[in-house]
Amino acid sequence: MKAGKGLDISVVIGLVTGVGGIVVGYLLEGGNPAALWTLSAFVIIVGGTSGALITSFSIKEYTSIPKILGDAMAPANGANAELAGQIVDLSDKARKEGLLSLDDMVDDIEDPLFRKGIRMVVDGVDPDEIEKLLETDISIYEHVKKEEAEVFAAMGGYLPTMGIIGTVTGLVLVLGDLGGADMARLGHSIASAFIATLYGISFANLFALPVSVKLKAKIKKEKLRMEMILTGVFAIHKGESPMLVKEKMLSYLEEEEQKTLEKGGGEE
Repeated sequence: MKAGKGLDISVVIGLVTGVGGIVVGYLLEGGNPAALWTLSAFVIIVGGTSGALITSFSIKEYTSIPKILGDAMAPANGANAELAGQIVDLSDKARKEGLLSLDDMVDDIEDPLFRKGIRMVVDGVDPDEIEKLLETDISIYEHVKKEEAEVFAAMGGYLPTMGIIGTVTGLVLVLGDLGGADMARLGHSIASAFIATLYGISFANLFALPVSVKLKAKIKKEKLRMEMILTGVFAIHKGESPMLVKEKMLSYLEEEEQKTLEKGGGEE
């Protein structure tokens, strides 16, 4: 389906813009960009946050972070005119030729939830059972996706704390060497210690927390699509008129998608 194709690069653009703003501002203040890189601070941030995430969740969930990030960068598969138009077309066919006439079209339905619903309709499954099964699928989907978003929300909470730990660790070393260090070296050591805090706060607010928010927004959009499918399946099962089904579908769509459906049901 069109809604699910492509790549949402807003995560990359946002991250580059945020980091770029910090670096440019630092340079405008006369800072040296090389001073922003401290390997020890990076190791403390990544290692500490990784350990906290594994303890909070599981190794499996931790290793799934790249996949979750990939999901965040994929466009939301929300309610769209193409799917709504397909629902209207099937309702028209079912009303004219009967529910069994949809049997040959089931395998052509791309959306798995919609395909499952229509398959049960064709097989004569009781409407109450169809409702329970589809709502269970929606509930499980929502639970799994919220758990994935929670991984990044937790990451956003741990990162600043690990940054503070990195800073404290650096300051402990600075204070331990206070008696034998010259002022120039002392100032450099203190500045380096605070880089860990900068890393932690920056990674949390430019990456982890925004990704979590983005994932939660995707859940809402995709759940709305599922609810539209649920409404469509029941309408088809009841043999409602295509005009009424179309009006129901329009209520789930954004303005641009509504216009597309009105023009031709989302067909290419």
